[in-house]
Amino acid sequence: METLNNCPVCKETNFKPYLGCKDYTVSRETFTIVQCNSCEFKFTNPRPEPKDLGKYYESADYVSHSKSTKGFINSLYHIAKHYSLLKKIQLINSLSKKGKILDYGCGTGDFLNNCKVAGWEVSGIEPNDLARNIAKELLKSEINSELSENSFEKNSFSIITLWHVLEHISELDTTVETLLTFLKPGGVLLIAVPNCNSYDAQVYGKYWAAYDVPRHLYHFVPKTTEKYFKNNGLSHEKTLPMPLDSFYVSMLSEKYIARESGKSGGLGMIRAAWRGFVSNIKAISKQGTSSSQVYIFKKGAF
Repeated sequence: METLNNCPVCKETNFKPYLGCKDYTVSRETFTIVQCNSCEFKFTNPRPEPKDLGKYYESADYVSHSKSTKGFINSLYHIAKHYSLLKKIQLINSLSKKGKILDYGCGTGDFLNNCKVAGWEVSGIEPNDLARNIAKELLKSEINSELSENSFEKNSFSIITLWHVLEHISELDTTVETLLTFLKPGGVLLIAVPNCNSYDAQVYGKYWAAYDVPRHLYHFVPKTTEKYFKNNGLSHEKTLPMPLDSFYVSMLSEKYIARESGKSGGLGMIRAAWRGFVSNIKAISKQGTSSSQVYIFKKGAF
């Protein structure tokens, strides 16, 4: 196991235990989430060594690396994914003239394929072999397996996206710094991450599926997300909600509760729908409390 001695956001060294969560997807191991005493950033600590993280993704239940629609939750995930893709394309088209776009952690390539159809010149990075091979076949182009300082031309991308990827990155600072060298001055960085300030996170506590330890190494809220990227020289333009995520995360959370209790999950799906709805209503009245959020940052024009 790897123990972090410095907060990933503010680099301070004093933390306190925040929550113990079980890995319900693969290992059934319990991991500790700590909170920085200074900036209140939450992160999984200790965590698996980078070389060992891959085995925690080896599950048919990990739907972002699969095309499977087997099971009720997987089917809903892919229906919601289709709608979300349309909204994502609308968003990037509103933020920049069509040019080069890089999707870091591109999964099976669906987002990039939609970008390509919409007229963008696309590139992707995906470390998972299964997902990367699906993306390569879909896009009929090469997809990099890892990021290096020589992966792309400097200052060449109009937009770089990380859709629910930032929370997975072991070498956070190095990765972000390298990505920013490929972003044009005035270019846009889009970050989508879960928000543990949300109503559904508070209701489900240790069962909240978006904690997803140990695959999720960091647990963001608006304050710490904005602080981290401000520290990296970016300006925060705006934050947008991802309303469908509250329903999906609530359904998974109910599934975990049912699995732990040994009870049927039928009523849990009704509860999940209600809690997802309530979470979105509360997020309307209190900004910055959506289950997941998209942060739009801009690189300075210099």
